[in-house]
Amino acid sequence: MAVCAAESGRASSCRDGKAAAYLKLISILVIFLTSAIGISLPVFLARLFQGKPAYDKAVLIIKCFAAGVILSTSLVHVLPDAFDALADCQVASRHPWKDFPFAGLITLIGALTALFVDLTASSHVEVHQGHGHGGELELKLSKSADYTPIGMSGEELERKKSSVEEVGGEDGGRDVEAQAEELVKLKQRLVSQVLEIGIIFHSVIIGVTMGMSQNKCTIRPLIAALSFHQIFEGMGLGGCIAQAGFSIGTTAYMCFMFAVTTPIGIVLGMIMFSVTGYDDTSPNALILEGLLGSLSSGILIYMGLVDLVALDFFHNKLMNSQLFLKRASFIALLLGSTSMSILALWA
Repeated sequence: MAVCAAESGRASSCRDGKAAAYLKLISILVIFLTSAIGISLPVFLARLFQGKPAYDKAVLIIKCFAAGVILSTSLVHVLPDAFDALADCQVASRHPWKDFPFAGLITLIGALTALFVDLTASSHVEVHQGHGHGGELELKLSKSADYTPIGMSGEELERKKSSVEEVGGEDGGRDVEAQAEELVKLKQRLVSQVLEIGIIFHSVIIGVTMGMSQNKCTIRPLIAALSFHQIFEGMGLGGCIAQAGFSIGTTAYMCFMFAVTTPIGIVLGMIMFSVTGYDDTSPNALILEGLLGSLSSGILIYMGLVDLVALDFFHNKLMNSQLFLKRASFIALLLGSTSMSILALWA
């Protein structure tokens, strides 16, 4: 309890409602602009170079950079903050929070939830696209440029291809290939949408936390740190959106939603504080922050490792056929992870 009192004394010297409100109004504009730039840049570049020889390689490298950013966001930013919130002296001294590592448990639940959503949506897509062909689904995937099924040898694939070509002829083969490409696109769109949901959870938590804070010493450095944070996180999500091939309207909507989520969170936090006087350092606020942060961290960890890193590094024929591209993609993954990890020094 003495430690809690000392921490409260240090925080009270920085509490200034007017200065904090002024800084938060500035942060709304700055964070909106940096978020919009971050998520729009890879989408704009992808559409600019679409159809050119280096397009597929550029999108793949951007996506690997995105995977590094998302993994770093979940493991270096979101998860430690969730652990810190639930380990705060006001929370950790109470039952049941001192009896069990709830942050790790909720992270696990988030990852398993993402897996369940992924499996359910993928099964729905496969049934929708399969049209009763059953075993030919693996062949459809294998004929696409981006995916090769696990546990199937080249001879088995060739036999499946021959059987389908004998039954359907040239037109049947084209139809199967078109369905395979559509299936891969639907999978990429699913990944982008689930990723955006996880990132929005994180962004809302950041925004509401800042909006309720009256600590000018905390808000001032957060504006600069969160601006870079939103740029890199936006580039990560934008790279996935660019590869998914959404329509212009859907792409614009997803970019807009990412750009406004954190500013809306800040406004909501300010409204909550002005109406209720709710303290962001209260035990209930810390518990909510810790639980939501853990959940979003689990979702981002699953999506980053399974649907981005594993899918590209182990199933992408373009990457596996060119050693230079694989090295460049790995370097992009490291750069994305490093750039986002360095920001943990300030936010």
